[in-house]
Amino acid sequence: MNAPAPTPEPHSTASAGKLNFVLISVFLDMLGIGLIVPVMPVLVGQFVPGRDEQALWYGILAAVFGLLQFLFMPMVGAVSDRVGRRPVLLYSMGGMSLSFLVTAWAPSLGWLFVGRAIGGVSAASMSAAMAYASDVSTPENRARSFGRIGAAFGAGFICGPVLGGLLGEISLALPFWVAGGLAAANLAYGALFVPESLPPGPRAPFDRSRINPLRALRRLLARRAIRPLVLVFALATFAQMMTQGTWVLYTTFRFGWTPRDNGIAMFCVGLATVVVQAWLLAILVRRFGEARLAVLGLASGALTYLLYGLATQGWMMYLFICCNLLAFAAGPALQALISRETDPAAQGELMGSLQSISSLGVVVMPLLGAAILGEVSHLPAGDWRIGSSFYVTAAMQALAVLAALRYFRRRRAGESI
Repeated sequence: MNAPAPTPEPHSTASAGKLNFVLISVFLDMLGIGLIVPVMPVLVGQFVPGRDEQALWYGILAAVFGLLQFLFMPMVGAVSDRVGRRPVLLYSMGGMSLSFLVTAWAPSLGWLFVGRAIGGVSAASMSAAMAYASDVSTPENRARSFGRIGAAFGAGFICGPVLGGLLGEISLALPFWVAGGLAAANLAYGALFVPESLPPGPRAPFDRSRINPLRALRRLLARRAIRPLVLVFALATFAQMMTQGTWVLYTTFRFGWTPRDNGIAMFCVGLATVVVQAWLLAILVRRFGEARLAVLGLASGALTYLLYGLATQGWMMYLFICCNLLAFAAGPALQALISRETDPAAQGELMGSLQSISSLGVVVMPLLGAAILGEVSHLPAGDWRIGSSFYVTAAMQALAVLAALRYFRRRRAGESI
């Protein structure tokens, strides 16, 4: 009979190794998404006759990826609560490797859809990754662990577009072959060296209600203690997804930016994410506390979105990114606060539901942002109304700030939520 596994020690070398595997997994997931930015639109163009169809099918591919993430996030998180985090993470790395390899080999548009579908299902492992980080962290250290995952996310976003652009000049398929090989190597490392993070003993039961993404969201919202924080998280996430979905078109219309300009801006965003979430977050949490840090970060984001829309020169966008560092700490602080109110055995389901909100945003918000931007795209570049999509995101973020302030005020007063 095997001896019981020791209780995870978040500050030990073993726990650091466990978290490192999760960080690599998240990095590779985001690397694969980042690779799409400069390469996938051109790859789609090889299978369709005109630019209009190229844009249409690329948009549909992106929506399919986000939709499958949304559908599978709760199921993957719930499965990880039942069978363990390790099998789910290994499944994800194998699926991501297969997704990249199918995309690299694809002889037709239909096979591109197969590759992206596999990727969407496999990328749903973010919920298990967040739950794994929660397992190997103390409540006091959880925000920092989530911040390191956010930093890995940002590092992948830094490297993905740059690597995709460089390798794509040699061959459009080469970035996907490379990403597939990296994912396969991480799968082998995890299979050989990474243990399970859940301790032995009874685990959360599995039932159908936990794999329905809409039911999972309803269950999440039914928890009165964290419902306001979930609303705050959703507003902030949706605003972020709209920004990501419209950034390139907005900067092109307003400033005449080239892909190189946008690549530099994406590099700045990713670098700021890494700096804040990997190195500064622990300091900020100690200085402000998670609640105050969440509010300050959300407020900083709201102001920055407004300034993005009002900017009259392209260089201002870089300045606003660099001045918006607190916003990159808001997400980990919110997730830590929500996680603290959840039973340890249900962390996978919780993170799956939160990531489903993000995936739903990936499907819906870029489409909404593009519709808003389309309405003002005919205006002169200097017209303030061309920033309308950013005014909407600023309003959403401001609502998140107000909801957070009301929640924390009532908690301090001891009122029921």
